[in-house]
Amino acid sequence: MRDFRDAKPMAKALRAAMAERQIELSHNETLEIVARQFGFDDWNVLATRIEASGTDAPGTAAPPEGLRFNQIIPILRIFDIAKAMEFYRDFLGFTVDWEHRYHEGMPLYAQISRAGMILHLSEHHGDASPGSTVFVWMRGIEAFHRELLGKKYGYSRPGLEETGYDARMVEVPDPFGNRIRFNEANAGAERSQA
Repeated sequence: MRDFRDAKPMAKALRAAMAERQIELSHNETLEIVARQFGFDDWNVLATRIEASGTDAPGTAAPPEGLRFNQIIPILRIFDIAKAMEFYRDFLGFTVDWEHRYHEGMPLYAQISRAGMILHLSEHHGDASPGSTVFVWMRGIEAFHRELLGKKYGYSRPGLEETGYDARMVEVPDPFGNRIRFNEANAGAERSQA
């Protein structure tokens, strides 16, 4: 059974079938027809969905056999362990999974996590630059926002704002100049969050 990932060969077959009946359609016209048959507004929306599904995107080469990135873990630079724990653990609600130091008194490297999100925090000079931004797709942003405001953290009172990309966002700056942008797509909005 064919699905939306077969759109390009289906458009090619449609064009050939119509040409046999002396009806000339351009390649773009057949792509648009197939996109609408699958319930998409136009070919661009369908092409985005095909790309997000991990199959060949229009105009790109297939990835090498077996290639897949399973997880991305941002590293954020910190300068004060107590402030980092107050912010990430106590305010944002992350759990400290593990900590590593080469020797006592050496810089900290730690992993923290919450609800499937993993971050690494590092005091090491070469690991990251302060001022980084991490963009996160999530679900439950209203409850998360209420939770943060309920903690009455003295250094941050983040807002819940509408974005220009049909989502709501809570942006939270850490004490070291890094930012995390928590985002949730508005109801009915399609987002590539695979």
